[in-house]
Amino acid sequence: MTQRLDQTFADNDTVFIAYMMGGDPDRAVSQSFMNALPGAGVDIIELGIPFTDPMADGPVIEEAGIRARKSGTTLTTILDMATEFRRTNMHTPIIVMGYANPLHNMGYTEFAQAAHEAGIDGAIIVDLPPEEDHELRAAFEAYDLALIRLATPTTDAKRLPKVVSGTKGFVYYVSMTGVTGAKLSQNNAIKDQVARVKDASGLPVAVGFGVKTPERAREIAKDADGVVVGTAIVKELHKNGPDAALTFVRSLADAAHGA
Repeated sequence: MTQRLDQTFADNDTVFIAYMMGGDPDRAVSQSFMNALPGAGVDIIELGIPFTDPMADGPVIEEAGIRARKSGTTLTTILDMATEFRRTNMHTPIIVMGYANPLHNMGYTEFAQAAHEAGIDGAIIVDLPPEEDHELRAAFEAYDLALIRLATPTTDAKRLPKVVSGTKGFVYYVSMTGVTGAKLSQNNAIKDQVARVKDASGLPVAVGFGVKTPERAREIAKDADGVVVGTAIVKELHKNGPDAALTFVRSLADAAHGA
């Protein structure tokens, strides 16, 4: 629900958002890891939908998607994971991140209904620009889901109002050009861009795509309403397992929250 997202930002000076690839390395491990994220300080869970052609993903997340698909993960699996999570947690928002094709194949209305019933609060669909998302946006409106859009360093003053129109929950500011996991822009540029996006949207702004360390999360938190970490978490989970990954997540969350 959009209300759950709005309340999360209202209750926190800075929100920490953790990305994970659904089904990586398999459903059981992924579900357990997802269920444990709020206890590690995560305010919003960003649940990746594996896809065959992830054009916005860097190699770490792309490989995680391959592992997830090999383990049998589908869009239905992602919905099932959210349903399972909601059996014990009705507070932490879940947003899914992925590409338009799986949603289109299911049917936008069918997906919106299923997502609502599963307890999902919104989605980031990276390859569906505002000019082409009318059908999805209408379906989301009908089921009180937030369609969250991306603003980037190349989103100019003419384009920005179009990008943020119809956005709910928050705007995701992509802090650099390129794929996930690339190098983050300089702080002063991020501060200016966050202010620009907030002025245009009237919404909180979360910064991601390149935050890899607690120190960087702390720096970004000074200027943003939310900090998003994905690639570094996915890498830690794959390399060292769930316990080490949750310890790492806690360090990022503490830094983002100013601890």
